[in-house]
Amino acid sequence: MQTRIFRTSSTNKDFINLVKELDAYLKTTDGEEHDFYNQFNNIDMLKHVVLIFVDEKPVACGAMKPFDFETMEIKRMYVSPKNRGVGLAQKVLHELEVWAKELTYKKCILETGKRQVEAVKFYHKCKYTLIPNYGQYIGMENSFCFKKMV
Repeated sequence: MQTRIFRTSSTNKDFINLVKELDAYLKTTDGEEHDFYNQFNNIDMLKHVVLIFVDEKPVACGAMKPFDFETMEIKRMYVSPKNRGVGLAQKVLHELEVWAKELTYKKCILETGKRQVEAVKFYHKCKYTLIPNYGQYIGMENSFCFKKMV
């Protein structure tokens, strides 16, 4: 299995296709709240995207965007179902954290849904700590927000 990590932007067609898979999955887990969450997942202007290719096939992605002058917000984390359980999500997240640090940001934040049980466990495992819901997620009972210093 040959793995390659690639930095790009949201104009990348492989990223766009992986996000379509992610959105289809989230539509089933978010239920009636999907439209609310989906409005914050626009990928038009993401300048910091990480893709992982396995044997030259795109199988995992993640992105980040500036939240404030010292914080990057992690967005659009996804690993295709056939490629889960082998550490690819950790590689994507680590590459985003390294990139954020290179850009002189001090921390990363993110939101995930309480129904995404695997994601919640994953962020705890990656040393993200729960924080009060921020921004548009304030008051959203289905949201968990996390932070990590980089």
